[in-house]
Amino acid sequence: MTLELRNVTKRVGADVHIHPTNLRLEPGSFNILLGTTLAGKTTLMQLMAGLDRPTTGEVWFNGADTTGMPVQKRNVAMVYQQFINYPNLTVYENIASPLRVARMDKSAIDKRIREMAALLKLTPMLERKPGELSGGQQQRTALARALVKDADLVLLDEPLANLDFKLREEMRDELPKLFSNREAIVVYATTEPTEALLFGGHTATLFEGRVTEFGPTSQLYRHPKDLVTAQVFSDPPINVAPVKKTGTQFRLGDAATWEATGSQADLTDGDYVFGIRPHHISPSETGGLPVPVEGRVLVTELSGSESVIHFRIGEATWVSESHGIHPFKVGSSARLFVDVSRAMLFAADGRLVTA
Repeated sequence: MTLELRNVTKRVGADVHIHPTNLRLEPGSFNILLGTTLAGKTTLMQLMAGLDRPTTGEVWFNGADTTGMPVQKRNVAMVYQQFINYPNLTVYENIASPLRVARMDKSAIDKRIREMAALLKLTPMLERKPGELSGGQQQRTALARALVKDADLVLLDEPLANLDFKLREEMRDELPKLFSNREAIVVYATTEPTEALLFGGHTATLFEGRVTEFGPTSQLYRHPKDLVTAQVFSDPPINVAPVKKTGTQFRLGDAATWEATGSQADLTDGDYVFGIRPHHISPSETGGLPVPVEGRVLVTELSGSESVIHFRIGEATWVSESHGIHPFKVGSSARLFVDVSRAMLFAADGRLVTA
């Protein structure tokens, strides 16, 4: 049940929504499409499902060319961020609808519905209609209807976005387990890098209609092949600035200098782009190779046990994200420590040279 996109593109008039894309998804795999709003995630899903036809290229499923095959002839389930339910049917009937279309035995339908309702905490709502439910309950109903179908291809377009925090956390833990013993290909779209890391599996990073990289999620996070992929896979945004290597030293403008170590010491002298994620900048020395920098505080965000500090360093605005409460005053000068051992260095063309 392999799904392949072969040189797929999508244009609408003069606008290119999806640039030439080649992607192969294996049976039983959990795949994430990660990118900002309008990066092309939903369009790519619609092409996979058969809800839209590519301008050029082919969609292959299980060794057959399914390009142009209507979605009704495919065993596909899709859940959108904006829940869609049948308003005149009860929750029970909504969940049952795809099984009845498949002419499944009545007792088997009932068993599946009640198992899915228990998992998604819908059992007390089975006799209610969607209009009597909260937004989160309606989304869970739509999710249950898709999952109960046991489809070959399951497409989840930011399905947890409208759930409350506690249920969203529970579902993030449960979703991969739902498919762990199935051959279904699961594709999950999200704007949140943290969510991609929690799910694991494989991730495709999207930027302006291009798949910049596809591979094991943790590998893409730790060793992105280029700066664009690193930027997609960082929230808050990755901090970047030009640096110069001369001999054994790196210089970050007038802000800092440090000794090159490890693979970075072997780099040719010259100009690079320095990238560091916010959680590797802290108001205190926390291990690694901390290099002090001075910055002017622009914004502080204190939430629970974390502090986010936006500060100016040279001509750039950087972000620090650290544990603990650090109430820096806006406009003041802050001394922060950059763990340069966690930095990534990119060539002028954006290609990763060390991580």
